[in-house]
Amino acid sequence: MEREQKQRLIVWLKRISAVVTIAVWLYVIAIFINDPAPFSELVPYCMGSTMLIFGILTGIFKGLEYWESTLKKEDKT
Repeated sequence: MEREQKQRLIVWLKRISAVVTIAVWLYVIAIFINDPAPFSELVPYCMGSTMLIFGILTGIFKGLEYWESTLKKEDKT
């Protein structure tokens, strides 16, 4: 696979992972909203799930950025 194709693949993987993450987050928030418990009791779960979901997204982005930087280093050599 050429470098340009890998670059496009990285960009699309970033976009897809962001969209999937937002969709999962919205689904989880919808579950909390529909729960009969008072929202003040659900806040820790809401915050924890948000931190976990976006933490995973951050890890995916960092991995893709690392892959992108190694491609640029290979190109310079």
